[in-house]
Amino acid sequence: RIHQLDFYCCGPLTICLTLPFTQERGGTIVGPLGSLNNIMLTRQRRVSPHQNSSRKTSKRPTGKKSHFCSDCGKRFNSSEDLKIHQRIHTGEKPFGCDQCGKSFSTSSYLTIHQRTHTGEKPYSCGQCGKSFTQLNNLIVHQRTHTGEKSYGCDQCVKSFYTSSQLTSHQRTHTGEKSYSCDQCGKSFTTSSQLTSHQRMHSGEKPYSCDQCGKSFTTSSQLTSHQRTHTGEKSYSCDQCGKSFTTSRQLTSHHRTHTGEKPFSCTQCGKSFSHPSTLISHRRIHTGEKPYSCGECDKCDKRYSDKRSLIKHQKIHEGVVS
Repeated sequence: RIHQLDFYCCGPLTICLTLPFTQERGGTIVGPLGSLNNIMLTRQRRVSPHQNSSRKTSKRPTGKKSHFCSDCGKRFNSSEDLKIHQRIHTGEKPFGCDQCGKSFSTSSYLTIHQRTHTGEKPYSCGQCGKSFTQLNNLIVHQRTHTGEKSYGCDQCVKSFYTSSQLTSHQRTHTGEKSYSCDQCGKSFTTSSQLTSHQRMHSGEKPYSCDQCGKSFTTSSQLTSHQRTHTGEKSYSCDQCGKSFTTSRQLTSHHRTHTGEKPFSCTQCGKSFSHPSTLISHRRIHTGEKPYSCGECDKCDKRYSDKRSLIKHQKIHEGVVS
């Protein structure tokens, strides 16, 4: 049989050759390429030097995700990725921690969790030396040095280091709370908030201070507490220079400069700069007064916020022993 092949060189011409050859199993081409008598010039065209061939017959990956989830329709590149994803729907967590019994959907999540027991932090920042249990946490941390906040909210001017932080923030605009506690029904905007809340029911405090032994429900609470020992205040205001122990304190402080009040009451529309102030305000509508005096048997006064209680208790100073 006579077959046509295209040959490409890095010179100024591309030559299309016709020659006899056979194709063996497996795609190997065999023929008398050394015999110039079998070569016939059929056409030529000018090409740029080192032009890469675009006529190879091998199939290229199409990027098509052929494995899809029957529950939510999401598509995946491999059956293994699909299998891992489906555990979100089934709740399957086959990887258990041998120290605390907590289970996870993937072995990588288990490995990360086990570092909370061992204290291992294999990812270190080259600028400040701070270490992390996860690579993603290091990447996010490094943005605090560069100031990069690539994820901006399209409803307000606020920007964030990660897409997950942006997603959580956007729920403050929509009011969406997708994560509910199965014990008390309280809802939260993020799964991490729900996990922290559930520890109030279980009493679990997995994060312990190695200096005083005090335990906490979240790693961020432990980090903030440890600064009471070191006196470290890593977060400084770029407008007035005041320093704070946590980024949350700095964010709240910034609002005294900007006048931003992102927390609004759904009943009267009044806005506040801090979520705790909004919570106290809502009690005006509900009539809830969770803070009781308890200084003496005769005083049964109750208050909607802690500040009012402290102010009231000063009445008893010098009277109550």
